[in-house]
Order: sequence, then structure tokens, then C-alpha cells
Amino acid sequence: MSENNLSRQGRVPVLRLIGTFGAVVLLAYLLSKQGWPEILAAVGQISWQLFLFAFLLTMLSRMAVVSRWHVLLRSAGVSISYKHSTSITFAGLFASNFLPTTIGGDVVRLAGAIRLKYDSAICLASLVVDRLVGMVSMAMAVPFGLPSLLAGPALKFGGHTGIGTISMAVPLSGKLKTWWDKGVQMVHRLIDALAIWLKHPAGLLAAVGFSWVRMLCEFTIVWILLGGMGQHISFWLVAGLWSFTYFVTLLPISINGYGVQELILIFLFTHNGGVSQAIGVTLALLMRALQLLASLPGALFVPGIIAGEGRKDRH
Repeated sequence: MSENNLSRQGRVPVLRLIGTFGAVVLLAYLLSKQGWPEILAAVGQISWQLFLFAFLLTMLSRMAVVSRWHVLLRSAGVSISYKHSTSITFAGLFASNFLPTTIGGDVVRLAGAIRLKYDSAICLASLVVDRLVGMVSMAMAVPFGLPSLLAGPALKFGGHTGIGTISMAVPLSGKLKTWWDKGVQMVHRLIDALAIWLKHPAGLLAAVGFSWVRMLCEFTIVWILLGGMGQHISFWLVAGLWSFTYFVTLLPISINGYGVQELILIFLFTHNGGVSQAIGVTLALLMRALQLLASLPGALFVPGIIAGEGRKDRH
């Protein structure tokens, strides 16, 4: 490996750390400008029963992610148990709290599957298809938010909120060609990976179905939290705005989308969803809290995966 490649690999984590730091600083600035009393007042409108329901929906969305990957593996002939699919996926979700968004817990999932002696080639291909299915499914919801996005100021990144300076955290200069080349390579890898599941369309369709379960859970969580805080907007507008937030968060500019997800969510729901800024900030913080809480069970599975627990159940 050349010195240039080593240097480039060394810079990537640094750029993501810088992106995370910049986005978090901007979020902290917005929080200080908004004022905690308004945020706490918004949180106070949400009953513990509503928050518990939102958490249960978050866990259901995570189980849909487990099921999506599980059906892909099983349809490709991997005799993995649902127990192992669950433990590996949750370990990956937990690890994603410390890894770049574009990698997420996929590396951990692959390592866990290999550690438990499942077919590494098919597991790798399944993770590629799993990510693709999630993205394609989420793209189906984007049109619901397009009218609002095109009519509003979301693409201007200006105004008085301070979010316009988010471009400071996006190191795009000089990388367009590199991203294009990587995109072409990814398309070729996706075509190769899809070849397995095109022979087993039932598994692919089931994966899409589970992806929609995950999406409906996430849309409902945002919708009921907004309703609990007295902000009533269309469920379909929520779907469109959340899907756009999802795709922006996939940019490899921060660790697990920290700061970036919150800033984009606040900006879109404030400027395009019509919610107040205090509610937008509160929603962003609540969504992050739910995601973190739902990932914690993964910490229980990490030791077992590292130890390589035996495969006692093959069915």
C-alpha cells in the first residue's frame, strides 16, 4: 500500500471527527440561542406513556432491521438462527454509536457473522443488499416531502438560525471525482451482490416489507412526538421530511450522524414543516435519545460475539 493511500486513510477519521465536532458546536450554539426553558417546556408536554410508546416503536423498528437482514441471509442459504441475527444486529447498532454513519455497524455485523462461522462472502453481500434495500425503501417516501422542500428555503441554508453555517462541517472540496469513482464501483458491487437475491425474489420482497415496517415506525414516532408537543402536521409530510433527513445523515461527515442529523431535522421541520424552533430542537434531541436507548441492548451481545459463542441452533 502506497504512502498516499495510508495518508488518505489516516485523514478520513480526522475529517469525520472534525465534521462531528463542527456539527455539534453548531447544535450547541442553536441550543444556547433557543434557551433551555422553552425546550424543557416542550419536553414537559410529552407524557411518560407517550414516550414509552415511542420507545416501543423504536425497538419494533430495530427488530424490523433484524428481520430484514435475517430473511436476506436465510433466502441466500445461510442457516443462521433468529437469535444470532438479533444479537449480531444489535451489537452493530451499539457499535454504530462510535463509527461513521456510512459504515455504521455493518463492519461489526460482518465480523460477528464470520466469528460465528457463517459464510463470509454471502454475509458481506447480504449487508450490501441490506443497505441498498433500506435506501431504496426510504427513497419511496421522499416524494411526500418534495412539494414542501421545493417551495421552502431548505436548499438555501440561510436565515437567522445559524444552521446555514453547516457547510463549515461538510468537507466536500476536491472530492467530487473521488466520490463519483466510488459510486461507480459501488454500483458494480451492488449488481454482483443482487445476483444472489434476484434468484430468490421472495426474500428480497420480504426484506423490502420489513424495511417499510421500520420506516412506518420511525414516521409514527416523529408524528406522535410532534402531536404530543401540540404541533400537528401531515403524517405524509413527516415521512417526506424524515426520509430527506435520513439521506443527508448518510453523508460520511460525522460519527453516527451526531450533530448533522439534529441540525438537518431542526432545519427541515422548522422551515418546511412549520413547527416552532423550540419544538424542532426538542424533537431532534428526543429522536437521538430514543436511538441511543434502543441501541444499548447491543452492549450485552458484544462479549458473546467476540468470544465466538457456539452455534447450537441451526434451523
